[in-house]
This record gives sequence, structure tokens and C-alpha cells, in this order.
Amino acid sequence: MSSEDPLACVRERIDAIDQEILRLISERAACAKRVAEIKSSAGHDQFYRPEREAAILRQIKQQNSGPLDGEEVARLFREIMSACLALEQPLQVAFLGPAGTFTQAAAIKHFGHAVQTIPLGTISDIFREVEAGSCQYGVVPVENSTEGVISHTLDLFVSSPLRIAGEVTLRIHHHLMSSEPELSAVKTVFSHQQSLAQCRGWLDRYLPHAERVSVGSNAEAARKAVEQPGSAAVAGEAAAEIYGLQILAPRIEDEPGNTTRFLVIGPEDAPPSGRDKTSLLFSCRNEAGGLHRLLTPFATHGISMTRIESRPSRRAVWDYVFFVDIQGHRDDQAAAAALELLRQESQLFKILGSYPEAVI
Repeated sequence: MSSEDPLACVRERIDAIDQEILRLISERAACAKRVAEIKSSAGHDQFYRPEREAAILRQIKQQNSGPLDGEEVARLFREIMSACLALEQPLQVAFLGPAGTFTQAAAIKHFGHAVQTIPLGTISDIFREVEAGSCQYGVVPVENSTEGVISHTLDLFVSSPLRIAGEVTLRIHHHLMSSEPELSAVKTVFSHQQSLAQCRGWLDRYLPHAERVSVGSNAEAARKAVEQPGSAAVAGEAAAEIYGLQILAPRIEDEPGNTTRFLVIGPEDAPPSGRDKTSLLFSCRNEAGGLHRLLTPFATHGISMTRIESRPSRRAVWDYVFFVDIQGHRDDQAAAAALELLRQESQLFKILGSYPEAVI
């Protein structure tokens, strides 16, 4: 037997497996089309089910026996689910553009590549287009592990009727990119203000004399770096590929674990998935112990609060609105009881949505 025979046997087995995978994917796609037909005949217009997709991806990660990592397997299934959903109803998802931003990367991570991503100029534009129904969903940044909350996103929730339908966490790697061949030629650095802040230490050390110019997005920074000689951009790898820039220095973020959390916004939130969060906002009377009294129902009912932020209410001087994330779905018995007590005591109370925790 020749030394190539074992390899030929393995390759033959791979070919057979690939054919079986193709058959099963086609069968799954046919089932997706059938689901769309059943829903349409019954008058249902809700094709995207974030709670079901999250539950499926969690189950896949738990049942995965390797050798592929659970995250990688979940990403593969994410793309299969995305393509099948596109057969039921093609989704349009608004993101903070132009193409190549981290917000677009977050949208693709959550929905898969089969959705149509729509670039918009501002976070306000994303809210407006989703409210108008021009896009079914939008993806907006809400907080960064290094620089904290994106206040403009929170402020828009005060008056918006939109709900939070999901969350995405994205590990952020910033690269310095330019049309210039060497770092010494860079006199100006463009980037979003958050990205400049996240790379402050590196820029202070290696480009202390370069002017730092804040722009609307990292992709816009990359576009400007193409147009202006002697300039560079701090952006993600996708922006370098899209705009044809050379990466002069990779991963220049000051914190290696730098992560941004994004929210998926839409007309409705999600039913329970088994592992959920609920976001809400409220205000309290400006009196001693007011905030403590409002938060007590969470402790009484064993509800874990994962985040709290305060923002000026813009209704009166020194009047604040509190944004809170808790573990659990608003329909869970304990959460529902705590939220009802909070509703009764608050001056302003609004549930922004219950949604599955980020899976991948």
C-alpha cells in the first residue's frame, strides 16, 4: 500500500461528508421557506426570532464536542441561520457608517452576512430610520470597557418608542493605517473620539507631535487618510481592506481586553430565551435615600443589577434619569414583581426591552 492511500481515504471521507452537509443545509433552507409560507398564510409578519436563535446557538455551543472551538461552531451556524432567514424575509439593518465601522462588524456578527446593512451618518439617524420602518433593525454602540458609556445612545432612548431586541459584544482591535509607507511621515491622525481615547497611551508614545482629529466614525477616518497626504487613521482591519490602506501598527489599543457593547434596536423586544437581560430607565425624587428606595425591590426579589448609569433628564436642573440593566426577562416572576414595585415608586419609568444575552 502506498503512503498516499491513507490520505486518499481521508479525502474521500471528507468529500462524502461535504455532500451530506450540503444536503442537510438544503433541507434546512427548504424548511425555512416552509416556515415563511406558514407564517404568511397565518398573517404573521415577525420572521426574525432573536430568542429562538439565541437558544439554538447556546445549545450548539453546549453540545459541541470539538475539535472546533464552541465559538467557531456557533459562528458557522450563525451564517447558516442568516442565509435561511433571508429566504423567509431579507432584513435591512441600519448601522453607524460608512462601510467598515465596528458597528457594521457588530451587525454582521449578530445577524450574519445574509442581511443588508445600511450605513447611516449618526446614531440619531439609525433611531429615526428604524422608527420610520425603513429598516427593520438598527445596531448602535452603547458602552466600551475602557471609555465607558456612549451617552448619546442612552439619551435617545428617553423619547424613542423603539425597544432593545438584542445585544452584541465585540472585541475591539485598533490599527494605525495610512497611505504613507512609514510612521515618521504621519503628521495627522483621524479617528472617532472614542477610538482616539482608547489608543491615547500608544499615540502619546509613538506619535506625540501628530495632530489628532476627531471624526464621525473610524471608517470616515480611513477615507480621510486616503485623501490627505501625511495622515493616518485609527480604525479596524476591515477599513484598511475597504479603503486600501497599509497597516503601519497593529493593535494599538491601550487595553488588550478592549470590548464594545452594542444594542440591537427594533419595534419590539424579545420573548424569554432562557438567559436574558432587561434594560430600563427611571427617575426618582431628589431626596435623601430616593435612589436606594427604588433599587431595594431588586435586592428583595434576588435580581442582579449588572449596570447603572445616570444622565441629565433635560427636564430640570440637576434632575437625572437612571439607566439600569438587570439579569432576567421582564416576564420572569421575580423580575416582574420587582419592576412593578419600581414602577409604582418612580416619577418616570420605562422598560427599554428584554432580550437574550450576547451568545457569540
